[in-house]
Amino acid sequence: MDQSFERFLNPLDTEAMKTLDELKLSLNETKLKMSFIGKKLSEVPTPSVILDLKQITVNCERMLEATKDLGLQWRAHIKTHKTAQLTRLQVGDDPSTPALLIVSTILEAENITPLLQEYRAQSRQVNVLFSFPLFASAVARLAAVSANLGPDGLSVMIDHLDQLRFVKEIHRQSGGYSPRVFIKIDSNYGRAGVKIESPQFAPLVKALLNGEREGWVILHGVYTHAGQSYGARKLGEATQTLNAEFTLAKAAAEQIREMAPQRGTPIVVSVGATPTATAIQTPLFVIKTDVPGEKPGPSMVDLRKLWAQWQKEGYVLEVHAGVYPTLDLQQVATHARRSGLLSDQDIGISVVAEVASVYPERGVNGTPEVLINAGSLALGREPVSLANKTLIDGTSDKPYTGWGAVMPWGVLAGKNESDQDDKTLNEKFPDDFRGWQVGKISQEHGILTWVGDKGKKAPELKVGDRVRVWPNHACIMGAGFDYYLIVDSRTPGGKDTVCDVWHRWNGWLKHGYPVDPAQ
Repeated sequence: MDQSFERFLNPLDTEAMKTLDELKLSLNETKLKMSFIGKKLSEVPTPSVILDLKQITVNCERMLEATKDLGLQWRAHIKTHKTAQLTRLQVGDDPSTPALLIVSTILEAENITPLLQEYRAQSRQVNVLFSFPLFASAVARLAAVSANLGPDGLSVMIDHLDQLRFVKEIHRQSGGYSPRVFIKIDSNYGRAGVKIESPQFAPLVKALLNGEREGWVILHGVYTHAGQSYGARKLGEATQTLNAEFTLAKAAAEQIREMAPQRGTPIVVSVGATPTATAIQTPLFVIKTDVPGEKPGPSMVDLRKLWAQWQKEGYVLEVHAGVYPTLDLQQVATHARRSGLLSDQDIGISVVAEVASVYPERGVNGTPEVLINAGSLALGREPVSLANKTLIDGTSDKPYTGWGAVMPWGVLAGKNESDQDDKTLNEKFPDDFRGWQVGKISQEHGILTWVGDKGKKAPELKVGDRVRVWPNHACIMGAGFDYYLIVDSRTPGGKDTVCDVWHRWNGWLKHGYPVDPAQ
């Protein structure tokens, strides 16, 4: 028997099994493309997740343009989509611009390594940050990623002294490549990170500086994530949070500099969440604020001057975000940018589902309810926060409380209520909403409920109709799908025709086999 083939019959040969599974995956992708490209959305299986190439491209280009205009370093999080194709859009094709990435799982880092190797071969600077505070079982696989990317290719996140032994082991197992370390700072979100006023911060910095002198680590910078910005509801709130986040991270960087005044390496100050990071796309946002009871915050003009001063002081200012290419209802609800740059028309992701049954007059006040075949496994189960649901004018009588909102598409095209700019979600969303929403949800069942003014009849839906649903949180809902169906509304008929299929890297372990980094 051919020995090269015989290897594939040995279940203990992990390298052979990985190669075999990669071949299977490639064949499966080819089969998917052959099955779906050219089909209408009325012909694909349901539920399916759809990306509009036009809109996700625009969203990525806006971010690249904004960071370049403001002189900020850009780092793209790929956890939302988990694909090589969309990663390319996030970093752009300018070889003089660093391709800096963030991942949430080691699987993402392993799968994106070939693309980063491609960029490195083109003399482009690359780096991938594993953004979960380091743990023991991550060491071997991250060391393999570091070895494959070479010098300065891997960054890790630290927020506790006991994690430093893992950093040292990555350095050893990777063949001597020193990981770059971000200290995760808790920006009052309370998820992960060390507070800079805590007694744990200074010893952590000192230990990292000692490790740097010993040669097994590089203290790269500080990192914050203002997840609380998802609760923003008025224009100006996200910008104010961005300013507070940068101020806190800069204070942390100043403390590091005070502990090592002769250290010549610049400190990276990395901040962001999609609401705060995308707020920079409104560069002319000036003094006026829509935040009730708040004093006007700094304008982007003010922040640009402040950031320029910090850069002159030797700090590298970086922003990061993840869900901005697709957006979702949570992001539209933040009003982080003016409506011309953030509305339902900017959402690039949706789920196509079928109407399985209709229940006339079963809903509130005799309204109909409609069963679709997209439940929590297809849409996720994260609400759009209603922390600030009362408007000054008292019009928040019909807030959005759903698990997804139905697009004006297909049989509903032109039938949803919309404003003068043809936006379905008005500027008071989510405090004020009109339309079909996924009002009730279970594992496979989604129940559409109608929210409308008294006397306003719900647009009719019949068994067999198809609908497209905007999700509340794209990061979570994507986990239920193995691939995206791609449409492109830039081309005639393209908004309803599949033009490509993109495979997602779901789960935590590559191809379902144990990974031996030594292989």
